Amino acid sequence: MKITVVGLGKIGLPLAVQYALKGHSVFGVDINQETVKLVNLGVEPFQGEASLSVKLKQVIDSKNLIASTEHANSVSDSEVVVVAVPLIITAHGEPDFDAMDSATREIGKGLQAGTLVSYETTLPVGSTRERLTPILERESGLSAGRDFFVTFSPERVLSGRVFSDLRRYPKLIGGLDSISEQKGVEFYEAVLDFDAREDLPKPNGVWALGTLEAAELSKLAETTYRDVNIALANQFALHAESLGVDIYKVIEACNSQPFSHIHQPGVAVGGHCIPVYPHLYLQGDPGAELVANARKMNDTMPAHAVSLLETEIGDLSGMKILILGLSYRGGVKEHAFSGTWELARIITEKGGFPVVHDPMYSELELKKLGLTSHQLGQLSDAAILQTNHKEYKQLKVDDLPGVKMILDGRNFLPNEIQSAFKVFVLGRGLTQKA
Repeated sequence: MKITVVGLGKIGLPLAVQYALKGHSVFGVDINQETVKLVNLGVEPFQGEASLSVKLKQVIDSKNLIASTEHANSVSDSEVVVVAVPLIITAHGEPDFDAMDSATREIGKGLQAGTLVSYETTLPVGSTRERLTPILERESGLSAGRDFFVTFSPERVLSGRVFSDLRRYPKLIGGLDSISEQKGVEFYEAVLDFDAREDLPKPNGVWALGTLEAAELSKLAETTYRDVNIALANQFALHAESLGVDIYKVIEACNSQPFSHIHQPGVAVGGHCIPVYPHLYLQGDPGAELVANARKMNDTMPAHAVSLLETEIGDLSGMKILILGLSYRGGVKEHAFSGTWELARIITEKGGFPVVHDPMYSELELKKLGLTSHQLGQLSDAAILQTNHKEYKQLKVDDLPGVKMILDGRNFLPNEIQSAFKVFVLGRGLTQKA
């Protein structure tokens, strides 16, 4: 089978490699010339994806994957086109379709009769049918459902573990019509393998949901549920602080009940999913006050962390505040919507000097991002743990000279640090009152 994957980012490239590993001929398309160059050399253009470097070299050497900046030629020679182009969210929480619309127009120019187009980028409900399919029809001159086929199949993977997640979770799919959906099911069954899972209500594999809209909603429902759950945990944490209660013991007790799962609170929730997709859900359900309020709650956590520092050590003017971690979660080199950005902005607004340490980023990389880098062992006045990198479990007292207080936003720091410093754990309070 000949397949084109449009968008060779942290999801699209592993998908292209996965399809190529199954023996299919894959064209990877991206507008970034440097990305295309590196992929064709068998070099991963980003770090942090488990086993990608080995698998990428394998499919490049076998010539099962070829990268290009040309959409139309690749699409015209393919039986299936998978779209993994990111959808940008504006500062006002609205989707910016420019990149997606542009990619769809380019796909339409090369679209041939009989081709299946499957969108994997998370979208507001209705986007595939009402916005993107008409663009394909207009550019190709073909009729959807008759001349070509359209499906939506949300990615259900986390960067850093895409290959294992592809096997672990059912592949959800919805079609423009029944024929499109059936062709989508056949495609994904040919390119994916699934782990046996007795905990699922039916065998792991490709699950057809009946419509494009059902598949679009499935992704938004999953991520929005998590956002609301995290917001509730953050609300509990703030109340626990006011009561002098350890929220982590409370959550542990609650989660011992069958079917109960409460997330742990955190300084901020970042990444491409949790802070973004609730806004996409709200595009279709603007009256969902619970969802809107949950997002507002999670957005306030960086400000709360800084206010706790001020309460304990006073005015931050002139103080160097160390932020431990730029990545939005531990072990992943990804800073999209990381809480560090808001922490740094608020600290600067308060007259302080934010500096950032992250074991996954070099000093030059941090500088290019507009951040001041910090090396462990250098002086600072206070610290905020933002990311639960495993390296921070190994922190030593000598790594944090001059620090008067640490705000642990992840309940993650080792006992040595908690016993040696004045540490405030979000949702627990002070662990050391020296």
